[in-house]
Amino acid sequence: MQGRDLQEQLTAFLARRKREIIEFRRDLHMHPELAFAEHRTTQRVAERLRAAGLEPVVLPQGTGLICDIGSGDGPMVALRADIDALPLTDEKDVPYRSTVPGAAHACGHDVHTTVVLATGVFLAQQARAGALPGRVRLLFQPAEELPGGAREVINAGGLDGVDRIFALHCDPRLKAGQVGLRVGPITAACDQLLVRLSGPGGHTARPHLTADLVYALGKVVTELPAALSRRVDPRASFSLVWGRVAAGSAPNAIPDDAVAEGTVRCLDDAAWHAAPGLIRELLDSVVGAYGASVELNYRRGVPPTVNEADSVQMLRDACTQMLGEQSIASTPQSLGGEDFAWYLEQVPGALARLGTHGPAWDSPMLDLHRGTFDVDENAIGVGVQLMVATALTALWDGRRPRTEEPVEDAALA
Repeated sequence: MQGRDLQEQLTAFLARRKREIIEFRRDLHMHPELAFAEHRTTQRVAERLRAAGLEPVVLPQGTGLICDIGSGDGPMVALRADIDALPLTDEKDVPYRSTVPGAAHACGHDVHTTVVLATGVFLAQQARAGALPGRVRLLFQPAEELPGGAREVINAGGLDGVDRIFALHCDPRLKAGQVGLRVGPITAACDQLLVRLSGPGGHTARPHLTADLVYALGKVVTELPAALSRRVDPRASFSLVWGRVAAGSAPNAIPDDAVAEGTVRCLDDAAWHAAPGLIRELLDSVVGAYGASVELNYRRGVPPTVNEADSVQMLRDACTQMLGEQSIASTPQSLGGEDFAWYLEQVPGALARLGTHGPAWDSPMLDLHRGTFDVDENAIGVGVQLMVATALTALWDGRRPRTEEPVEDAALA
């Protein structure tokens, strides 16, 4: 089923289910759950999938689930939704405000979950009618914000047999009805590091008799980012930014311990993989002159999310088919992290940005990771149309015989 028939059936489906879909999103919004504690959310999603005749499987750690639609030996496309909330207070004055102190869906994961759930219900109907040209796997992933949930899904076999994967993420910078697309890096790698210097301590009157940790730490804070800018290709958009620096407790005492903590972000996969070793090398070089001992605790976060060109073209084709060419917007690279990247390290796919900005709203009030974040709920139906059409486009593409290598569309880059 393609073209006008699909559009008409999907429009009718969304019209019948609009109230139910919005109520489901609001229910999730009122009952947010943090990473790896999404038990109620998992149960609610599973109930709806079972009611649609599907057989969801809860992940081994007890939150999140996998659900396959269709059967046979055809291609398989995965659609991912993240289900966890953020540890902050919901500051909105709305009837569906969070009822859980210190937890809120301030990143739109309730919307992502609702979109993929409704997409699954519609595709289940298509499968029963024999109109699904392959298989679709729904991935309701826990703990995106931690992160770690994507790797749990992968370890549980979530990508086994998957040929291509797609996801969307709310974007308050785009109007509801718009979809942001980009080939290549769309979000950055994001790691954390802690540098700890140690020495015997001493009196500020005799810095030559000890290791002056405050001075050495100052060199680390200023020289390490500078050195990295000359050792990493500028096109990698590699950055080291400090968020905490601490040393000493008295003005006339050289401390025996000093720390600096920060984040590393970059858009290039090779640079990300090389980062820990390079930072260790440069850190030893900077600190070596001052007689201090140095310890580096480098904590991996997520790799960069790199959208594959053919997958972006499928999203573009789906947008054009269902929403019109005017719905497509270019979207800038973000230095935020997104653990959808772990899936793209193994199978081709792409992340799209779903516009959520309402026509009468103030942009600053809607920013992600703030207690005031909310969405224009018309965006949910847009997301369902996008995910349904993208899944079907990818499945039909996967059934075509391959006669030549695909050519990247430079216009999408």
